[in-house]
Formats: sequence, structure tokens, C-alpha cells
Amino acid sequence: MASGLNKMGARVLTCLFTTDAGSLTASELAQRLQVSPASISKAIAFLESQSLVRRERDERRRDRYVVDDELFYQATIASARANDQLVETARQGVAILGSHTPAAMRLTNIARFLDFISESITRAAEQARDVLHTRPETISTDPAGTSPGQG
Repeated sequence: MASGLNKMGARVLTCLFTTDAGSLTASELAQRLQVSPASISKAIAFLESQSLVRRERDERRRDRYVVDDELFYQATIASARANDQLVETARQGVAILGSHTPAAMRLTNIARFLDFISESITRAAEQARDVLHTRPETISTDPAGTSPGQG
């Protein structure tokens, strides 16, 4: 919820992340969270729109809602693309207002800022993508990359 998800979306996402399989059906989610199927449906619709879960059909033709490592990468890239849309909108505003107005200058700075952020997010996601596919015991917990006693 601290990252902007509503309470039910956060509960559904947490439930999916904490299952060994990383996937559950709507009825399994409703049972585990003790909520109505309608609550699950609404939460899943929002999570799908944010690229945080994906839907698959199982062998019994039931929808399963899945989280996996690749979804964090996809959600990050989707966030960067949303910033790109804001950049384009700000630039259109500059053209409408005239480039020498105070509002247009503000929009220009917003566009430049968001463009830089979007490029940085995309570059960082590409560079860090391998982390999502690395077994946890091989990841160093020391951010400096040194062990105690080194350095």
C-alpha cells in the first residue's frame, strides 16, 4: 500500500508473491483472503492494468493469476512508458502556450525532467534485469560488494 496500491490490490499481490507457485485462481485468492470474488476481480483488473500480474489458463480452463520475476521488469518498463506519455503531453502544451510563456517554460522543464527519469529507469531496468533471474544465495547483500575485513 505504501507504493500506491489500494488495500485489496496489495493483499492480492502479497498473497500471490507468498505462494510457492506464484499463481492462484480467483477462488483460491478469495478463500485465502476471505473476501468476495467481486473484490478479487476488481483487484486483479487493477493489477493487470499496472502489469503487476498476468492471467493464464490452466488445464481445467480456469484463469490463474500469476506473478513472476519478469513482471517486475515489465511493470518498471510500463512505468517509464507512462512517463513518456506525460513528456509528450507537456511538449504539446508548450506548443499550444507558446515557448516563451512562463507556463511553457515550466512544462519544458517538466518534460526534460520526466524524459531524463524515464531514460534512467529504462536503463536501470535493463541493467538490473539479470538480478530477477539470479538465485538469491548468489546475490551479495553487501551493497559495496566487499566482505567484512576487505577494503
